[in-house]
Amino acid sequence: MMKVERKCKIVSKEKMGDAIYMVLEVGDMVRTSCKGPGQFVHIKCGDGLLLRRPISVCSCQEDDPSDLLAIVFEVRGEGTQWLANRPVGHSVDVMGMLGNGFQVKPEGRYLLVGGGIGIPPMRGCAQYTMGKSTAILGGRSADKIILRDRFAEECAKVLIATDDGSLGHHGFVDALVRQELEQDKNYDAVLACGPKPMLRNVAKVAEEFGVPCQVSMEERMGCGIGACLVCACDMKDGSRKHVCKDGPVFDSKEVDWNA
Repeated sequence: MMKVERKCKIVSKEKMGDAIYMVLEVGDMVRTSCKGPGQFVHIKCGDGLLLRRPISVCSCQEDDPSDLLAIVFEVRGEGTQWLANRPVGHSVDVMGMLGNGFQVKPEGRYLLVGGGIGIPPMRGCAQYTMGKSTAILGGRSADKIILRDRFAEECAKVLIATDDGSLGHHGFVDALVRQELEQDKNYDAVLACGPKPMLRNVAKVAEEFGVPCQVSMEERMGCGIGACLVCACDMKDGSRKHVCKDGPVFDSKEVDWNA
C-alpha cells in the first residue's frame, strides 16, 4: 500500500486530563486507507530531524470536503510537546492510516478493554459496533479515564476500574473482565489496548472463558514503518513481528507473553 503523506489542518483541540484530544482534517485519507478501528497515523513532530510519532486513531469519519480524524495523546517528550503546542488552524504532516487494526464486524458484540492511553483507540470499535459492545476502562485514577461520556453514548454499558479506587472498581481491569465474562460469555471477542502487563492479564482471562482476544501492542512503537525495530514483539512460534507493520493488533494467542 502506498504511504500517503498529507498536510492536515488542526480543526480543534482540547485537554482531557493529561491528554490532548485533537481533530484533524485529513483529505480523503479515511476513504482511501481506513481498514477499520485500531489503526494509527504517523505525525511529523517538529521542524528539525525529530522522528515522526505514531499516534493511535481515536475515531475517524468520511466527510465532505475533508475526512476527519481524531487523535488523543499525552506529552511524553519534545515531539509530543511540539504537537500539543500547535495552534488550531495550523497544519501538521500526517502519514496514514497505517497498521492492521481490530478484526470487527459492525453487527458484532465485543468486550472493549482500554487502559490509560489505550482507551482512545477503543473508541473506534465502540462506534463501529454502535450500542452493542461493552467497555471496560481502566487507569491509575479517575482523571485518567478519558472519553468516558463518549463511551457511555456509544456502548451498551461501561465499567470502570482505577488503581487508586477513585472511580469504579478499586483494582485492575482484568477483574472486571472476569466479572463480565462470568455473567455473559456471549461476546464475539475481547478487544484490548493498554500496557503489556494489562494485555497479558486480560488475554489470560479471555482464554479461560474461551472467548477470542485481540490485543493492540501500540505503546511499543518507535518509528512506525518497520525501520527502527524497537517495536519487535516475540511470538509463541519463535518469530518476531513488528508492531508497526504486522500490528499493532495481534491475536493474543500468538503473542509470547513471557518474553
